[in-house]
Amino acid sequence: MRGRPGPRARLECHPVERLAGNVLLLKRMGIDTHEEPIIYMRADCHVCRSEGFSAHSRITVTTDQASIIATLNVVRDDFVLPTEAGLSEAAWQLLDAKPGQMASLSHQRPVESLGVVRAKIFGHAFQEAQLLGILQDMAAGRYTDIDLSAFLTACAAVGMSLDEIVWLTRGMVQVGERVTWDHAVVADKHGVGGLPGNRTTPIIVAIVAAAGVCIPKTSSRAITSPAGTADAMETLAPVDLDLRSMRRVVEREGGCVIWGGAIHLSPVDDLLIRVERALDLDSDAQLVASVLSKKVAAGASHVVIDIPVGPTAKLRTLEAAHAVARLLERVGKEVGLALRPMITDGAQPVGRGIGPALEARDVLAVTRGDRDAPQDLRERAILLAAEILELAGACAIGSGPSHARAVLADGRAWRKLQAICEAQGGMRTPPTSSQRFEVTASVSGTITGIDNRRLARAAKLAGAPADPAAGIDLHARIGDTVVAGQPLFTLHAETPGELAYAREYLAAHPDILVIGEVV
Repeated sequence: MRGRPGPRARLECHPVERLAGNVLLLKRMGIDTHEEPIIYMRADCHVCRSEGFSAHSRITVTTDQASIIATLNVVRDDFVLPTEAGLSEAAWQLLDAKPGQMASLSHQRPVESLGVVRAKIFGHAFQEAQLLGILQDMAAGRYTDIDLSAFLTACAAVGMSLDEIVWLTRGMVQVGERVTWDHAVVADKHGVGGLPGNRTTPIIVAIVAAAGVCIPKTSSRAITSPAGTADAMETLAPVDLDLRSMRRVVEREGGCVIWGGAIHLSPVDDLLIRVERALDLDSDAQLVASVLSKKVAAGASHVVIDIPVGPTAKLRTLEAAHAVARLLERVGKEVGLALRPMITDGAQPVGRGIGPALEARDVLAVTRGDRDAPQDLRERAILLAAEILELAGACAIGSGPSHARAVLADGRAWRKLQAICEAQGGMRTPPTSSQRFEVTASVSGTITGIDNRRLARAAKLAGAPADPAAGIDLHARIGDTVVAGQPLFTLHAETPGELAYAREYLAAHPDILVIGEVV
């Protein structure tokens, strides 16, 4: 009588091994690797040894259903067995793996497009086909975070021509999904970022949709800021909608505010944004390609771009702002967009809240028409919504401000925001923080300046945007007269440790709000 087959016999008869040979059991490690697929293998594993795998090797992991490319971390302890291959959360989700599933492992084929990136580092321009090949390799997961960093750094340091930026924008669209709508005019709005607060987008979408213009807004999460539009909107309603759900919301309400990464529009841009966040790098060329590829992929036809300029904004001079505006217009025209850049004041934060929940609170106050709503946020939202309405042909040139103001004043925008939130999965109440610290004026005088970057840094150290309730509540603005001991802003955090980190930073930078003598 034949005995029961042992583990080795079961491995040999598994269908995956007949295809690839080098087979291990998959194990879910539960490790967050910031969306980068990582595989963990024992140094004494027979596959590791026979294939010559070493730390940072790029490995193709294949099951009967799917295949991914992951970066190897070598393990020298028993939390992974020699017969197992551990997967990070990102790798597990991408592979759609199951506990105990088996996979074959092999070397990744050489990525030839990396040679083009290296050439760019030494000053050689990209060609259109080369850029498309790079983006296709990125979309397929063939680029490590180090490779993505090299690409971003090369583009920022060496610079990109107009043709290169147009090719990059078109290529980003080509390697992702693209949405089409049954509307002659599809509006969109985007801000280039770099200014704390400034959460105009949900207000604008509510005004524009209530005025009868289709505005399916796909937004980003934070790159280098304490909150992106998607982060703030997520405290009001779900934003991780798939394409079918997005269509349902837009068909029902005429607009939405969702996270673009959930519907795979320009997925390469999402990969690059993740690395840009770590590098704290956002070049003009990458900014333009990122913004416009998302607009084209989302099916937009008419776009207004908010470009804040100020001493501590992302764009610090009018010359720099005009240069980006011209670049947006030129590339927008090449990719078929009717585009209007708007250069706005970026000397100080817009609204009071800095951080997802605090910014969402301001959005609610403005849209509801609360008496104590931040008027600067209200007026900027009206200005940008007016431009969209005029550009889209929804009202006569010059009548946009009065039209937008009326939609906000009579409650149509508030009803539309509620309806959009409900359609996206249900309206939520933004969370509040458990830890707070009030920063007061050390002397009496007039606020003459605000350091946007340091203020944003303090909000991030307090936990934003990962902790939605974290951030800063601003109580004073440029031009305000304050007395010693008067509150300037309140720090919000979810843990004592993060509150302490932010307080230490503030103690080292006491001049974030500059107070001059009373005039």
